[in-house]
Amino acid sequence: MDTSFLFELLKTPSPSGHEEAIQEKWLTYMQPHVKNLTTDLAGNAIATVNPDAPFRVLLAGHCDEIGFMVKSIDESGFIYVEELGRLSPLPALGMEVEIHGRNGKLNGVFGANAQHHGGANADLTMDDLFIDCGAESAEEIQAVVAIGDPITYKIEPTHLRNNRVVGRGLDNRTGAFIVAEVMKRLASSLPEVCVQGVSTVNEETNMGGAYFAGSALKPNLAIALDVTFATDYPTAEMGKVGDVTLAGGPVLAKGAPINKKANEHLQQIAKERTIPIQYELTPRRTGTDADQLRLTGEGVPIVLVSLPLRYMHAPREVVSLQDMEQEIDLLVAFIQSLRHDTDFRPLIWNGR
Repeated sequence: MDTSFLFELLKTPSPSGHEEAIQEKWLTYMQPHVKNLTTDLAGNAIATVNPDAPFRVLLAGHCDEIGFMVKSIDESGFIYVEELGRLSPLPALGMEVEIHGRNGKLNGVFGANAQHHGGANADLTMDDLFIDCGAESAEEIQAVVAIGDPITYKIEPTHLRNNRVVGRGLDNRTGAFIVAEVMKRLASSLPEVCVQGVSTVNEETNMGGAYFAGSALKPNLAIALDVTFATDYPTAEMGKVGDVTLAGGPVLAKGAPINKKANEHLQQIAKERTIPIQYELTPRRTGTDADQLRLTGEGVPIVLVSLPLRYMHAPREVVSLQDMEQEIDLLVAFIQSLRHDTDFRPLIWNGR
């Protein structure tokens, strides 16, 4: 597993709707390993191995991250924001940010009311947040930044103890990374089926990348890769989410949207390779690219494989590299076990 490439992705800003830079790095990394590389009108990056095989598997991990957008600039040069993806305003206070302006980049910091003067309001909303770039007028900011320009936290990834990584936007640049690593391994040992690995866009805002990919590629099976809530830290609500731990292995979803036969096959492969797996429940929808992939074309069977993650949508998130390696091993073994005539219909009716 190439952790240097993982860190390169994590250092690359990829706010939802502005993923071009990270997609270029993803494609460049894949180029020595996979001959068939392309993009589409949504901005997805697509790598294909064994393209002529009749059974097609789509492997999708989104590369976009949450952030903010410039909403307005007041006469003194302070910037007000709109959320880009779902996040709380409270962790933003005092955080450094980078504004990706159309005419350059600006460094800034979210202003925070001094505790001596009452501190943050208990009912703080996104409308209360403002960014201080050190400017003294609106014109100074407008020379670089326009309404709608994206903003990301200015945070570098780093290692923690016990093979953990902390960084910005691990949700879900880790998924795009895992897709790349799986495709790289499959390219050196071709499976019987066609595999199309997609670094998808826009998951945090509209899941449009998954829709474009599923509609165009028409897979027989789609595997969505994302993160899920770890519950192994203080204040985590295990009763609400379930028991999911870092270094406990990849997480399989169970629920109505998930294809049971494919899920059972994943479980069997995990057992054969002694890969620990955990579970989450998705009784109605998954809240991931899987939901859009499932409803493209004539309908696509889906499974969801997730990476345990602490502090989802906070400025800094934490994952285990061990979980990532086990997820890659599981996916490679699962895909290599598929055959051209694999049938994932939950019920096969041949009459009585």
